[in-house]
Amino acid sequence: MLDLEVVPERSLGNEHWEFALGMPLAQAISILQKHCRIIKNVQVLYSEQMPLSHDLILNLTQDGIKLLFDATNQRLKVVEVYDLSKVKLKYCGVHFNSQAVVPTIEQIDQSFGATHPGVYVPAEQLFHLNFRGLSFSFQLDSWNEAPKYEVRRFYANPVAPQQIPHGAMVKRMHIYSGNNLQETRAPLMPLPCFLGNIYAEGVDVLRDPSGPLGLRLRLLTAACSPGVIADTKVRSLERNIFFGDSCQDVLGALGSPHKVFYKSEDKMKIHSPSPHKQVSSKCNDYFFNYFTLGVDILFDSTSHLVKKFVLHTNFPGHYNFNIYHRCDFKIPLIIKKGESEGSDSQMEECILTTYSKWDQFQELLGHPMEKPVVLHRSSSANNTNPFGSTFCFGLQRMIFEVMQNNHIASVSLYGAPRTPAQA
Repeated sequence: MLDLEVVPERSLGNEHWEFALGMPLAQAISILQKHCRIIKNVQVLYSEQMPLSHDLILNLTQDGIKLLFDATNQRLKVVEVYDLSKVKLKYCGVHFNSQAVVPTIEQIDQSFGATHPGVYVPAEQLFHLNFRGLSFSFQLDSWNEAPKYEVRRFYANPVAPQQIPHGAMVKRMHIYSGNNLQETRAPLMPLPCFLGNIYAEGVDVLRDPSGPLGLRLRLLTAACSPGVIADTKVRSLERNIFFGDSCQDVLGALGSPHKVFYKSEDKMKIHSPSPHKQVSSKCNDYFFNYFTLGVDILFDSTSHLVKKFVLHTNFPGHYNFNIYHRCDFKIPLIIKKGESEGSDSQMEECILTTYSKWDQFQELLGHPMEKPVVLHRSSSANNTNPFGSTFCFGLQRMIFEVMQNNHIASVSLYGAPRTPAQA
């Protein structure tokens, strides 16, 4: 049984780890994976068709805990303990819920010192006692007279026995940011969660009429180290990366990647004019993987210059879910209007974002789209993909990978074709 410390408006955890409000989804999953022998039976709950309309939830069924992540920014918004019999809880080092301490309304009053009015909701038969960043819900279904009363106040001592029955038990507990659970939002990422990494606040695709030129990245960083977190501040940076930039340019702008991945032999060479010919190459093209930015950068193996960017949206239900943090991008698309070609007055620009649905942009494009390429991904271990195939559309030197729910899984950006002189 987990023994955890409750810190209102901040976290739930112990001396080894904590689930902190504002924590990125990937870090919470990393904690669960690292302690899989202790924390078992974790469910990932999300809306398959409308993933932005409902919170993404990690349900720790064995421990009676739910971690609710904001569907848009994928940061921890609420920690809910829905079964207090499966976990030990303490506040300021003293247990208020354990096998020896029953979490009654008197115990909560003793541990936290209730000074704010509570609210009784007859439809739920629950009494909610709220603190800043913390709330308790008491089950009152055994109180037959409860619907006759509207519980307006609860101070350190109950005003009257009929308002709050003696021994009422806590049914749920919530940790959140602010004063109102219904209006709470995921806070900014706390300093200890930076862990020396850089994160992308936003990514803008730079382009000209023919296609993309590069990326403008708005970055957040905090140089945290043990003992100096209190003096550390989050810094905002802006960096531009263009097609044709050297490996050194990218390292100077973004720092070292989390991983360098070398492409294997191209499986599509069977479609080339001479697939039987062996091309001698001492090295393959390689990616710089920036997982916390949600960005991959591909370099040419000969020139070591940028030739491709890949932006990842990290939607649940995609094969690569949780490998990358979500890249919050904006991509301007040039839309042709009318019959005449080459006229500036017949061109419009619309913005495609991480949260856009592809079918809406197909309607705006105004010209027939070619049939998409179907992308099958499978594991080398069992050759299966439980999430199904995705569809790839090519447009203005970009390839959009679209999921079956019409959300965009990734965008690959390509530089302008090289001329014979450049080649």
